[in-house]
Order: sequence, then structure tokens, then C-alpha cells
Amino acid sequence: MDYLKDLNSFQKAAVTHTEGPCLVIAGAGSGKTRVLTYRIAHLIKEHKIDPFSILALTFTNKAANEMKNRIESIVGTDARSLWMGTFHSIFSRILRAEGHKIGYPSNYVIYDTQDSKSLIKSIVKELTLDPKMYKENYVYNRISNAKNKLISYSEYVNNALIQEEDALSLRPKIGEIYKIYVKRCFKSQAMDFDDLLFNTNVLFSDHIDVLNKYQQIFKYVLIDEFQDTNHCQYLITKKLASVHRNICVVGDDAQSIYAFRGAEIKNILKFEDDFDDLKVVKLEQNYRSTKNIVNAANSIIEKNESKISKDVWTENEEGELISVKKAFSDNEEGRIISNLIFEEKNKKQLTNSNFAVLYRTNSQSRSMEEALRRIGIKYKVFGGVSFYQRKEVKDLLAYLRFVVNHNDEQSFRRIINYPRRGIGLTSINKIILTSNEENKSLWEILKNASNYFNRRVLKSLIPFVDMIRSFEIFNNKNDAYVSASHIASTSGLLEDLYNDKSIEGISRFENIQELLNSIKEFVDNPENSSFNIDKFLQEISLMTDQDSDDDSDEEYISLMTIHMAKGLEFPVVFVVGVEEDLFPSQMMITTKEDLEEERRLFYVAITRSMNKLYLTYSNTRYRYGMLKDCQMSRFIKEINPLYLENESNLVNKSFIKNVLREKKKNIKPISKLLINNINSQFASSNINELKEGVSVQHPSFGSGEIMKVDIDANQKKAIVKFKSVGEKTLLLNFAKLKIIK
Repeated sequence: MDYLKDLNSFQKAAVTHTEGPCLVIAGAGSGKTRVLTYRIAHLIKEHKIDPFSILALTFTNKAANEMKNRIESIVGTDARSLWMGTFHSIFSRILRAEGHKIGYPSNYVIYDTQDSKSLIKSIVKELTLDPKMYKENYVYNRISNAKNKLISYSEYVNNALIQEEDALSLRPKIGEIYKIYVKRCFKSQAMDFDDLLFNTNVLFSDHIDVLNKYQQIFKYVLIDEFQDTNHCQYLITKKLASVHRNICVVGDDAQSIYAFRGAEIKNILKFEDDFDDLKVVKLEQNYRSTKNIVNAANSIIEKNESKISKDVWTENEEGELISVKKAFSDNEEGRIISNLIFEEKNKKQLTNSNFAVLYRTNSQSRSMEEALRRIGIKYKVFGGVSFYQRKEVKDLLAYLRFVVNHNDEQSFRRIINYPRRGIGLTSINKIILTSNEENKSLWEILKNASNYFNRRVLKSLIPFVDMIRSFEIFNNKNDAYVSASHIASTSGLLEDLYNDKSIEGISRFENIQELLNSIKEFVDNPENSSFNIDKFLQEISLMTDQDSDDDSDEEYISLMTIHMAKGLEFPVVFVVGVEEDLFPSQMMITTKEDLEEERRLFYVAITRSMNKLYLTYSNTRYRYGMLKDCQMSRFIKEINPLYLENESNLVNKSFIKNVLREKKKNIKPISKLLINNINSQFASSNINELKEGVSVQHPSFGSGEIMKVDIDANQKKAIVKFKSVGEKTLLLNFAKLKIIK
């Protein structure tokens, strides 16, 4: 019983109340994992419960293994007999033993996501459907969502509402694809990940004897992160626990952030409706964060209507106020953060691993990565690869590289059949082999393809060569941004990504837009000596050529999405891009429920911090190639100002340092007068009135005179001679110029 001494009174109540249904509401940093592990250990050690009769379900194998190791340290090797693991692993184990009841052998195959998508792609082709409309990602997600809601293919095709949704999306054949997909999987004796849940429910529904067997085996059922369960997961576990009713679920409604994956917050909000004799224990003491951070988080989440009331508190020190930092651009935001990390490390003797930078979308990592590289701070991107290593980013960069270097074999391999143009791997290998055998350049072989290949290959290869030639001509006449935008569009790459409306597809499309944004910033930077693609590629090649050393002991700053950060904690946390339309995301706030989920996501972000929290936002951000004005997120405004150290009305120190640095380089900095007025309201004049010889005012550069107006690549440009900074070339569609009367 010594382990119980480690618990506070509420944790102890959650551990020792072993009989009957129990709901443990575990606030952020309240010791949830300790309660779960001690509860299971208590059942085995004190109540002599057979480990074989305990079912403990988690969402990650890592969490399951960590808990099992902790339990083993208390009760010994008996812990190895627990039914503990992820929903998918436990249900797969049951299906291995009982799957023959629904027609599956014990050695059924499990299709991973790529296997499933490949099969869907084949079915779309067999049905002669438009592959652009029936993208495998979209169809896969549609089928997956149906299975998680326990909608079979027969129910899918007979549901009028679902059929109307598919018809409105111009994809009326998804139901038919779903039907064929299920039948083909069954014929192959295969299940996908969703089938492991769906078929377990079918097994228990159609074979009561099997359900009764496992109801008797599992006398105690425990579920971790209960707020993340979907309809199918909860229904199965509720059935399993319906006989002995010893079900304990642990979670926090305030951290329910996976609705896009099918998680239903109502499972935890309405849990007591299914178990009227429910024991509710609230773990409200936070052991992780300072008082200021805890109180700030409380002031945020209280704005949600759909919630279980609780008052999270802490005995930790008051701590520093939350710092709100405003930047003038997303690149400036990156510089501010990298400088603050440098300062915090030196001032508080911290290491890289003490810091995390959290963002709403993966595409935001780019400016953070670049800023950290510039000052030589190691970092690691979690939840995906580094921005410039992401497939879609590398695909467009490969196009740009091949335009400036026709003999780049790796870029050629990447783009020759993407988007698909009917050139298979055999043909690609033959092109490269011919180049080597003939001792001629790759481009020489391509230009003279008729000498080497048959008509079928030429039919696809000649248009590709002509396209690359046209890109080269276009690139010679335009700057890097105009050229890159043209190449992304004309190659079909942009359209291919745009047509994929799955969550992954939208993210990939956003990443391409972010790459184009970085090229636009490169072009708009007057300090660059050249604005062509070749120069841009040279710059980023220095950034992306990193050491491949993957030493786990190496100290690094953690960069990740907020979703990825759930369950983690760091002494110092930066939540970046806290702006309207970005966080909350404009794509995720169509209903009140959506907005409340975004607010819960913000709550999760705040509560990752132990000692110091920074919230940053930018005045401007490149979106889809255009410089957009941004506003501070409503979420920052919802925080009780008692807990904020708000510097949004001050010129940030990082910007001043940059100005002084420029001054040392004999570059004229923006005048102090203009810095002080940079946030004032500024009404731009109509661009049609901006002509040569007109005196104008710019919000950053001050007063000047238009020396020349020109149209280049369908964009109106002006050369303006400013009194403070000299001549600048500005795009009038984006520049803010006001005529001085």
C-alpha cells in the first residue's frame, strides 16, 4: 500500500473506488497516468484480481507500454498478463480468435492506409470514374468516417442524406466504391484499420455467445483518454462492461480535440446517462504549471458551453505572466522566437529540450525552422517531416530545379510522372540507362527521344519536354515567384493537390502555398541581389542541407502541431500564429461546436507549458501568394488580462535589434518616427491614381515620389524614391501608398 502515499485525496479516491462505473475527470497536469496505473496495480495487488480479467484500452502503444512497465514495478511480472493495449491491437487479438464466426481466418491480413488507398484507386479505375473527382484520399476518408459511425455499405447506399451529400459533391458513386471495396477486402481475407473496430462490433452484435464470453472474461474495463473515443469504440466497450459494470473511464472534456478523426465529445459529457450509479471523481490539482498559466487556461475554457464544470488549481508558484508578442510578419515572428529562445537559454541556464514551438498547421514550421537555423539552434520537427522535406514541397522544388538544370536526375525522377502522364518506371529507367550508355546528357536524350523510344512512350514524353522548354522561356522573363506560380499551376501539381479535399490533401495544398509565400518574400526583399529561381534555390539549398545525425541524446527544440503536443509538457512553450482565421482556423469554425473545439485546442496548447508561456501573432502573413493583414486572435482577448504581459502595442526588441544591425551594415533603417506610427490606420489610394511624378506616403518607408510605373507579368509595379530609404520597387496591388495632396 506504500504507493498510495504518493496520491492526493482525490487521486486516492479514483484508485480505490474499484467497484461499479467510475468517471475520472482529469484536468491538465493532474496526474492522470499515475491514477490509471495505480488503479490497475491496486486491483491486482490488494483485491487479488486476475490480470487476465482486466482490460485497459489506450490510444498509443507507447502509452500502453509505459503504463504496463509502471504496473510491473509495483506488482511484478503478473502485469504482463493484462489485456492492455490500443483499441486496434486488442480488438485485432479478439478477431484473430473469433473472426471465423464472421468469415475471416485467424491469419487475416491487415491493410495499412496505403494498401487501402491503392485498392480504392484500382476500383475507381475499373469503374472508369474520373480519378480527379474520386481521389483515393477523399474516398478513403469518406469510407473510414462511415465505418467509425458503424454505417455499413448497404446502409450507406440506402441513406438518403448521405447520398445527397455525395451527389452535391459530384461523387455519387462513393457508395458503390465502398461496396466493392468491402467485398474485395473480404475476398482477400483482409481488414483495414477501421475494420478492426467495425468487425468487432459486427462480431459482438451477430454472435451473442462471443459477446457473453468476453463479458465474463473482462470483469474490469478501463479506458484512457476517453474524450477521444469515437462512436464505435465506446459502443463496443459499453457492451463489454454491461454485465459486471466495473468500467472506469479517465479523460478531460476540455482536451477533446480530435473531432476531425471521429472523436465524439458527447461520450464523456453524457457518460452518466448510460450509468446512473456513476461515481465521479475530479482531479483538479495541477502539478505541471504555474498559477498564472493555470488561471489563464481556466479563463479560456470557461467560455465553452459544452463542458463538465471543474476548477483546476495549483500549489505551484505564481510564476511569470504570459507574454504576448506581436510581429510585423511571419518571418519576423520566427526571428523574435529564435532570439527569445537564445535569451531564455542564457538567462535561465536552460537546454534546447526545455523549449517547444507549437503551431496550428504544419505549414507554419517553415519560418520557425529558417529562423532557428540562422542562429544555429538545433531543432526537430515532430508529426511529419521538416517543411522542405515534405513530399509536395520537394515535388515543386524538383520542378524548379529541373527548369534551371535539365540534367538533374533526381529531380527528373520525381517530376517525370507527377502529376501522372503515363510514363512508367520501366520507361524512366530506360531513359536514364540510355543516357549512361550513350554517354550523353539526360536532356540530350529527352530532346531526341524519337531516336530511342516507341510511339507509346513518345506520346507522353514529347509534351513533357515541350512543357519544360516553355517553363525555361517563361522563367527567363519573370521573377522567381511569378515563374514558380506558373510552373505549379501549368504542370498540374497545384490542381492535383487542390482537388484532394481530405484533411491530408488540404494540408499538402497549404504547404505548397507556404512555399510560394516564401518565394514571394524572397522576391519582395529589396536586399536580394537577384530575384530569379536559381538564386532562390541556392539560398534554400543551404538551409535544407542538414546533418542526418539522428542521435536521440542530442538536444533540440521541439517543433510540432498542437494536436501532436497533447500529453506532453515543456518548461517554456511558444504558441505561434495566434491570429484570426489561422487560430481559430477559418476552415474549422462553421458552427459553435467547431469554435468550441478550436478553443479546447488553444487550452491544450496553453497547458503544455510548465513555467513560461509565449503567445505570438503577426500583423501580416503571406497567404496564397498575397500579403494579408492579420488580427490578433479572439482567444488571446479571452484570457483574463491579469495573467498577461501584453506587449502588442510596443515595438518589439527583436525588430529594433534588426534595425540597428542594418545600420551597422550602412543600410538606412526605418526612421524612429515611422516605427512609432507603424500601427496607425492607413488608407491607401486607388492604384489607378498612382502615376509617375505623384507624391505618396508609405506606412513604413514614409514620403516619396513615384519615378516610374510599369506592368510586368500582368502586375502593376512602381519605382518609388523615398526620402528615408531611397528607391524601392513595389507591387501596387499589395503596397499601401497614399497620395499626398
